[in-house]
Amino acid sequence: MGGIGKTTLAQFVYNDEVVKSLFKLRAWTCVSEDFDAIRVTKAILKSLSRESNDDNDLNLLQIKLSEALKGKKFLVILDDLWNENYNDWTILLAPFKAGAPGSVVIITTRHREVSRRTGTTEAHELHLLSTDASVSIFTQHALGTKDFSSHAHLKDIGEEIVRKCKGLPLAAKILGSLLRSKQDRDAWEEILNSEIWKIGGEEIVPALMLSYYHLPSHLKRCFAYCSILPKDYEFKEKEVVLLWMAEGWIQPQQKEKEMEDLGSKYFRDLLARSFFQQSNDKKSGFVMHDLINDLAKSVAGNTCFRMEDRVEGSKQGSIFKKARHLTYLGYFHDGFKKFEAFSELTCLRTFLPLMLPYPGGSYLTGYVSLELLPKLRCLRVLSLNGYCITKISNSIGDLMHLRYLDLSHTCITSLPESTTALYNLQTLLLERCLQLEKLPSTFGNLVNLRHLNILQAISLKAMPLHIGKLTYLRTLSDFIVGEDCCSGLKELGSLSCLRGTLSISKLENVIVPEDARDMNLSGKPNLDGLSLGWSEDVDDSKDRTSEKEFLNMLQPHKVLKEPTIRCYGGTEFPTWLNCPSLPNLVFLTIENCKKCISLPPLGKLPSLRVLSIAGMASMKSMGPEVCGDGLSQPFRSLETLNFKNMVEWENWSPCEAFSNLRELSIKNCPKLSGNLPNHLPSLENVEIDGCCRKLMVSISSFPDRCKIKFEGSEGVVCGREVDFSSLNLKHLSTIS
Repeated sequence: MGGIGKTTLAQFVYNDEVVKSLFKLRAWTCVSEDFDAIRVTKAILKSLSRESNDDNDLNLLQIKLSEALKGKKFLVILDDLWNENYNDWTILLAPFKAGAPGSVVIITTRHREVSRRTGTTEAHELHLLSTDASVSIFTQHALGTKDFSSHAHLKDIGEEIVRKCKGLPLAAKILGSLLRSKQDRDAWEEILNSEIWKIGGEEIVPALMLSYYHLPSHLKRCFAYCSILPKDYEFKEKEVVLLWMAEGWIQPQQKEKEMEDLGSKYFRDLLARSFFQQSNDKKSGFVMHDLINDLAKSVAGNTCFRMEDRVEGSKQGSIFKKARHLTYLGYFHDGFKKFEAFSELTCLRTFLPLMLPYPGGSYLTGYVSLELLPKLRCLRVLSLNGYCITKISNSIGDLMHLRYLDLSHTCITSLPESTTALYNLQTLLLERCLQLEKLPSTFGNLVNLRHLNILQAISLKAMPLHIGKLTYLRTLSDFIVGEDCCSGLKELGSLSCLRGTLSISKLENVIVPEDARDMNLSGKPNLDGLSLGWSEDVDDSKDRTSEKEFLNMLQPHKVLKEPTIRCYGGTEFPTWLNCPSLPNLVFLTIENCKKCISLPPLGKLPSLRVLSIAGMASMKSMGPEVCGDGLSQPFRSLETLNFKNMVEWENWSPCEAFSNLRELSIKNCPKLSGNLPNHLPSLENVEIDGCCRKLMVSISSFPDRCKIKFEGSEGVVCGREVDFSSLNLKHLSTIS
């Protein structure tokens, strides 16, 4: 039965701290009705390594999974398994045999036969909740308490509502969420006496429909639109909000309210009402329960559809002329047959393929871009993300209503000039367009553009002229400084609405340091992150003394939380990188600043939690000046400290105490000698790799719970549970 709590119970097991301590590796993947051994194996590998895999050879994937699991004790959860074919199951299971004894595979399923065929132990069958348990879930979400003891006036009516949930936890949860902000009996009686309870069908449908019925109209539209997302599809908040914006469903009534902020509020409202839920192991990812997904399809009717739901085999199913929003799963080759019936959908507003990963990308029939899309003149959302297309038709400029265009992961080298006729365009996504060399020269015409993503568009040479006209721009993932005499940095000065993270790259092309003042970074209070990067291959003979002056003038706003400085060629860091200037700084990354010989007094930064230093090839010593020279409590918020590739670093005179430090990593610092900090009461993880025997590590100063790992080092260690697997034992000695 759906909604009875199978996935929730598995999540409790998976995330339990005791369970985590028992298994070296853990992985979670949702299998769903469409069983595909390749997809599931990829998902398990990704869950283990956090890296995507482009292979589509099941044998190769299983070899990789077997190697990843070999000799390790693991926990794998396969959620929502439907396939009853025993042969498919044995194929999927083969790599798991490489694991250590005590490894566990848990499946959740609605079908007893699936459990019988796949299980080696007796299945744990979930039953409907008791009345007391249902009341507890309901009141937790409705009143924030475990029972009605503090809300006696609602007890009788609340218990009647709970009884109508018939022991289903999802129903109790979602109705509790519905009533969370309502404390009067009239509102509760309205729910109890609703005619919707008389709806037939599955037992849970009335409770879900009732919750939808009581949504405000703006949330009903937004929720129904999400019916285009497949079951178990993981989505991000910003992704959905930008689509809602493109459809025109987010219209602030007050000028001071941003569309993005209002959309985020809509999303959080649906999350609070349990229409969305966080995915299992990704805090930034969300999913819809299968029954909620079914509800969305029910209320959306024929306006939204997923191609897979309408097409069976090679037969074209019913394509509704009323359809406005379309998604489909993109495959290795999407040919003419897939789209021939779509010429009737002249009022289509959303064309959104959801791509399956294929090595080298997927291929799309030329019919779509040359003949189909020009006919869809009402499009608001268009995505060709992931297709191996090399150019876009000039007819793109005729889609005057287009507000969202996603060409990420394509092979385009340029955009047609006609793209800049899309005056309503709000979002342009060009992430990982590796061959993209330039943007249209009249790019400044896109005056309503709010989000431009060109992350990893590594072939872009420069930004187009007049980008400063885009005064509504909120997201600018990267600003690339061109090689000509006009760097274009002054254009940033008028972009006062920028938020999130701004990356500025190829700063070696700056000729006039005074351009930094015109950028007005201090006047951009919504920028949380700022990445300043020079290219790694700058000629060593080039005079880079002006970089210090330039960097000093790049004073950001004091709200900045996450600055990054890469490949800077000066010998000293900017004066603004200290406590008074950046009191809110939380994450600081310094990479490959090879000529810098010292660090600023970072210990004075009161909010600094994560500090990563890598590739400072000229620094030989780090003394108390970094702590803040006599500061009573330096680095008071620091939780993570990473050093990497510090090839000349010899001496470290650390602060006496890092009271909140939880993670310490020192990698490839071959000359470092001396002692680690001796008072680390909160330390949980230490990793030392590629250091010499002159570095003294006394683990008696570490807390008992601290996990210690040494690889490729001749560290001097003593004590309890330490991973010595890669130590050269000939050079091992001990100290107290």
